Amino acid sequence: MKLFKTFISLFLVAALFAGCKKNETTPKLIFKFKFDPNQQRLNGFGEPDSTMPANHAGQSPSFNAMSAHYIELAQGPLTLLGTGAVLYRAPETTAGGSKAIDFSQSSLAKDGEVFYSIPLSDVAAGDYQYLRVSLAYQNYDVNLFIDTTISGFHIVNESPCTVASFIGYNTYVASSYKVKNQNITAPGNHTQGYWGFEYSTSFSGFPYNLLTSGQAPAGSTTVVNPLFATSPIPAGSCLATGAFAGGNLRITGNETKDIIVTVSLSTNKSFEWVEVVNDGKWEPTKGEVIVDMGVRGLIPSAQY
Repeated sequence: MKLFKTFISLFLVAALFAGCKKNETTPKLIFKFKFDPNQQRLNGFGEPDSTMPANHAGQSPSFNAMSAHYIELAQGPLTLLGTGAVLYRAPETTAGGSKAIDFSQSSLAKDGEVFYSIPLSDVAAGDYQYLRVSLAYQNYDVNLFIDTTISGFHIVNESPCTVASFIGYNTYVASSYKVKNQNITAPGNHTQGYWGFEYSTSFSGFPYNLLTSGQAPAGSTTVVNPLFATSPIPAGSCLATGAFAGGNLRITGNETKDIIVTVSLSTNKSFEWVEVVNDGKWEPTKGEVIVDMGVRGLIPSAQY
């Protein structure tokens, strides 16, 4: 009897370890961000867009983090939004009135980091030509230029500041959000194009700080969708679309190892403002307002 009990115990332990090993080796579909300032700059229709509008200027931000709200694989150009393989939708809330992305539950990822993964067994087998990713929040650094007089001193300075950029269709902030080191209190819903920035420096030993927020004009955020004619997206959303580089993503249902999808986003002059002083420098103290914060292209590529 004692020998039998020992055998059962060993069997259960072996089964437990086998189960753990099986879970650890379950192949996944993994998504990672790549922020590329040299990737081609596109307009909302997926066409090359290297020329700035008159009296506009732009910078290619240095990205700290980004969050996604929605991920979908589309079989082809006729696949309507929501009819492909929908893999992810971030938590939403009506705490601010209308439905909005719940910023408190957003997951942020840096360049090269995983922003979402799903077991391949949960993805419908098939060939997918396009990826749709709804981008929700960006945090990045850009250069801010000051040419002004403070307490009788003429100050000329250009140095980085950090921008918190909300580009989702609608985002609910419970109370406040951190830009870099400081918080901006902004409870409630914020539509696409809301931003806040933090700038801290010193002149001759005197600290100088700017912490402010604003709203880009409605409809001014570029959202690249080369399928606009056959598979449109709702106005005000940030559902960027791109075709897989190197051919379709193929899910067979018999995978034994991970598939890693790198989502390369064009940040080529994706931060755009209206010039007051036509010098190509962003000078918010001169009234130069942000008008566009949308990424300028999406190219997914799969590594099997």
